[in-house]
Amino acid sequence: MKVLQVIAAIGGVTLVGLGTVMALTNPDRDTYEEYAVETLTTYLKDEACPQAPTVPGIGDLLQRQCKTLVDTGRPQIQQIISQTTQEQNFIFFTIYRTDLKITPILPVYHFETVGVFQKFYIYQAQKM
Repeated sequence: MKVLQVIAAIGGVTLVGLGTVMALTNPDRDTYEEYAVETLTTYLKDEACPQAPTVPGIGDLLQRQCKTLVDTGRPQIQQIISQTTQEQNFIFFTIYRTDLKITPILPVYHFETVGVFQKFYIYQAQKM
């Protein structure tokens, strides 16, 4: 019986310690927005820019200038992410839901991300 009490006490202390660490390392909204902007701009530069269409008369100018345009648009990207993100803080972790809608002619992208231990994990991403 004493062994069971010792195991229960150790388990309880471990759970309290883990909960405390999770609560202290739960990332805030500003950190999420920095992460989201960095992730999105990296994706645009690596995936979207190489696929930019060539335009008759100006050729591949859009492809060549795409990364510069993305860098120039970072403040606007941050503002859009800030305005379209909802967060649910559960003390130990936070869930962020972002509906990224840039213009009416482009599709809306929905992202759900969990923030825990000062890291972010996207668990849902879909084009709507």
